[in-house]
Amino acid sequence: MPFKPHRYSLGARLFLSAAICCALVLALAGIGLTTFYRRSAERGFDERLSVYIKELVADLAAPPETERQSIGDLGEPRFDLPLSGWYWQIVRLDGDKPVMRTSRSLVGGQLPKLLDQQIAPNARGLRESYVSGPDDRELRILEREIDVGEDGRFTVAVAAPSDEIDDDIRNFRLTLTMTFLALGLALVASTIVQVRFGLRPLVRLRSAVGTVRTGETTHIAGKYPPDLAPLAGELNQLIDTNREILERARTQVGNLAHALKTPLSVMLNEAEAEDRHLPQTVRTQAAVMRDQVQYYLDRARAAALSGALGGVTEIAPSLDALIRTFAKISQGKGIGGSHSVPAGVKFRGEKQDLEEMLGNLLDNAFKWAESSVEVSLAPAAGLEDGRIALLIDDDGPGLPSNALADVLKRGRRLDEATPGSGLGLSIVVDLAKLYGGELSLEKAPLGGLRARLVLPSV
Repeated sequence: MPFKPHRYSLGARLFLSAAICCALVLALAGIGLTTFYRRSAERGFDERLSVYIKELVADLAAPPETERQSIGDLGEPRFDLPLSGWYWQIVRLDGDKPVMRTSRSLVGGQLPKLLDQQIAPNARGLRESYVSGPDDRELRILEREIDVGEDGRFTVAVAAPSDEIDDDIRNFRLTLTMTFLALGLALVASTIVQVRFGLRPLVRLRSAVGTVRTGETTHIAGKYPPDLAPLAGELNQLIDTNREILERARTQVGNLAHALKTPLSVMLNEAEAEDRHLPQTVRTQAAVMRDQVQYYLDRARAAALSGALGGVTEIAPSLDALIRTFAKISQGKGIGGSHSVPAGVKFRGEKQDLEEMLGNLLDNAFKWAESSVEVSLAPAAGLEDGRIALLIDDDGPGLPSNALADVLKRGRRLDEATPGSGLGLSIVVDLAKLYGGELSLEKAPLGGLRARLVLPSV
């Protein structure tokens, strides 16, 4: 069955990863310690054998021939026991007889010469290896080459069973295994404690989110570690945003219902009176109702999207397209449009809402301008961080100071003689408020009207 990480909880992942890492570390440590101990045990064993080699070399190098008769008296009874596994051997390299003398324990046998196996000596001049003895036991053997001048050249070898090294290493490995098992169990227990303790804030956070979902609380309460506190804060902001979106949607539905009451009442009254102007009245009120429905649908959509995450729109491309469109529509009037908003300036919101606001403002500007419409970015001074101000100027007749605030009310018109439903500027006001911005009107440097649109930016 393939391993599927997504099926395991965060606690199980942490526990499994910690357990696997601990097992690998302990296994590598065990292998390393065992290898180191084997080398240490071999060195200790070799030290014992090298002492016997030194005694044999000393006896061999003694000048009087009579003193050489005592060669092999090493004070170790096992060298005298047949096939005991403890052997010594002296081989002459330049004489007629290759074997000069051996321990009694060899019983006429011979030890293999490491010199013939081309084993290089170590720093102390000793060759060392494992060989098979006369009784097929594995032996640890040390060999040294010595030159005693006129008496010739010899190799002195001492061998002993490697069982002692193996038994020593086996005992060490058993002790190490038991120790590491106990240590591993302790690490597993500590890992369980750490995982449970470390994930406890997540469990509390999950429980807090559950209480919000069931309606027991309205926000995630409690204190959390620095790693989780930002997450809890973001979740609370998300909860508030969803609640605001719901309230906005309810408000827009209520406003739409209220706005449709008057046209419906007029139509019902006309129908009951059987007035001859009924068809025209129906058409007029139906158009009003259509505009109202579209207006509140747009507001409901904007209200839902204004709190959404990730909506970002670059302003300059939208301005380029809108100014081109209105300039073509106004070709007969000879009105030119331009903007100086630099590339990279972005609105934190939906592109459709940005173009809805700019479209209504540019529509009014081109409608009243005499020759020029300009859009620019206001200086950042005086604005809060994360906000920008777009200035839409025209060189038209403008408005009296006492009428600037009045025309922003819903349904008010700049001029009753100009076609339109009167909802354009109010739509801009409502959309800007939904995004935390605002719209204001003032006198433009060109002599006409300036619309100052403040919006959130990235």
